[in-house]
Amino acid sequence: MKKNRFKILVVLSLILLLTGCTTVLKDNKTKKAVYYETNDVKITLYENILCQPTDKGLIKKYNKYKKKIDISKLPKCEKFEINDSNYEGLWENLLVKPLAWILVNTNKFVKNYGLTIVILGLLIRLLLAPFTQKTAMQSENMKEMQPELDRLNKKYEGKDDQESQSKKSMEMMQLYKKYKINPFASCLFAFIQIPLLMAFYEAINRVPVIFEGKSFGLILGTTPLKAITGGSYIYVIIPILIIATTLISQKFNKTAPTPQKGDINPNIMSNMMVIMIAVMSINFSVALSLYWIASTIFTIVQNLIAKQIKKKKKANI
Repeated sequence: MKKNRFKILVVLSLILLLTGCTTVLKDNKTKKAVYYETNDVKITLYENILCQPTDKGLIKKYNKYKKKIDISKLPKCEKFEINDSNYEGLWENLLVKPLAWILVNTNKFVKNYGLTIVILGLLIRLLLAPFTQKTAMQSENMKEMQPELDRLNKKYEGKDDQESQSKKSMEMMQLYKKYKINPFASCLFAFIQIPLLMAFYEAINRVPVIFEGKSFGLILGTTPLKAITGGSYIYVIIPILIIATTLISQKFNKTAPTPQKGDINPNIMSNMMVIMIAVMSINFSVALSLYWIASTIFTIVQNLIAKQIKKKKKANI
């Protein structure tokens, strides 16, 4: 079993190592990222987009960098096929291109890229549910185990000799067995989830027509920072939703561990993460923000379900 897990991790690691990540278009002289900016939008230009933009201003901006990317050689987004474009690689062919094709073709029925992103984001999370549900259940088991783990830490507090540490490790493994916690499972689940979630993120970035449209009254290509500084204060709802859903998700996953000597306080780490996300959220495009919010809401619902399952199991004991 352990050998099989190792093989899976190796394969997934190789996929990530062969990733053809989204490449930001940079000016040869300034070496800075290139943006298409108007009074309403600020869109980052990418060097390895999969299909043509349709906005005249965006096309004009791309045409200034024909040596790096000639968009005339790319297919129109509505006619994009999985085997189109010159970008080849395991990551792109297995994940990014298929997801981009699904995005484009789903939108032919939905007629709204923002809503399409939300729907597909939720479907991807649903597809990953068997793995993420196990993670959520392990989180609940960790909360149940925490009082005993605290007592174990207290029991061996200040005992740094090899014999004491060996006994502590054995007792800790017994606790893991008692509460059915596999300390390595969460790593395996993460390796399974991350490639698909990151590929969908990249697929959004590489389909330029997504950023040209509107959804829920918001321009998908702009950032909250650009919109708010331009006087469109309605865009403040995006960072608020991102921060709120992140805080709620953290609350459900909190296991209240007892910090060991030399460890960073977990509450400080959580607060730092929220601050980082808050800063990032004002610079995310609305399109990517919708994906983030939908994905986080799914996680919250999944954690609520895990809590209810745990309560029913306790009631039946």
